[in-house]
Amino acid sequence: MSANPTRELTPAQHALAEHLRLVSSGQIDEWIELYAADGTVEFPFAPAGVPTLVQGREALIAHMRGFPQTFDVKFVDVKFIETANPRTAVAEYRSEGIALSTGKPYEQTVITVIRLDEAGLVEQFVDYWNPLVVIEAMTPDEAASGQDVSWPSKR
Repeated sequence: MSANPTRELTPAQHALAEHLRLVSSGQIDEWIELYAADGTVEFPFAPAGVPTLVQGREALIAHMRGFPQTFDVKFVDVKFIETANPRTAVAEYRSEGIALSTGKPYEQTVITVIRLDEAGLVEQFVDYWNPLVVIEAMTPDEAASGQDVSWPSKR
């Protein structure tokens, strides 16, 4: 993470850093502990087959359960954008990795906004990523257009 090393992370920045660490290491059971019971994850630019809003711990864990089997990814070059509220964080970062089903690169720049509730748990996580990068990474070279390229969300 490339946050300013001379200053401590705000609670929201720390939660975002933990989100990235746990997701990239496949620790989904630990990741869900960051979220409030009714917390949401939003994907405003999600491609067909991927929901734009997932709410509640049960739905979140069901949605993310397949991520570690879908992508081998690390999140790098995290740059936090200062906010006035320590329970809100905005960050820009890059993903570096591959889609496991195709072996194709999964590399893109992401901007995330995270908001914590009063207890310090994630109540809203909004992830702005490019769906075209996901589609390209998930589509086998020999696939015809129109093939479902969504990642498995239920196991």
